[in-house]
Amino acid sequence: MIVSIFVPENIILQCSVFVISSVILLLLTKPIINKFTKKDKKLETNAYSIIGKKGIVTQAINNTLGVGQIKIANEVWSAKTENDITIEKGIEVKIIKIDGVKAVVKPIVVNSEITK
Repeated sequence: MIVSIFVPENIILQCSVFVISSVILLLLTKPIINKFTKKDKKLETNAYSIIGKKGIVTQAINNTLGVGQIKIANEVWSAKTENDITIEKGIEVKIIKIDGVKAVVKPIVVNSEITK
């Protein structure tokens, strides 16, 4: 608007000043907005909320065959192990991470039922 007062006949100059000032103001506003919004609090939802929890193997976990299921808080999940071990049914496991649609687990108690 200020440019239109000084140079009313040059529309290209007016548009250029508008675009440049808009970009500059957007770039300067973003850090101020980021300062006032909280990014520290991460709420784990859906699948990632089970990481670190314990579960029971309901179907033997075998990475070679691609089979295995665990039960966590009344939910049944497909599971696999980080390394190539077989975990038999009934063993208690801990969820390490989520890989696609499968929970990656490790056994809590190492005993004779776990084989390499």
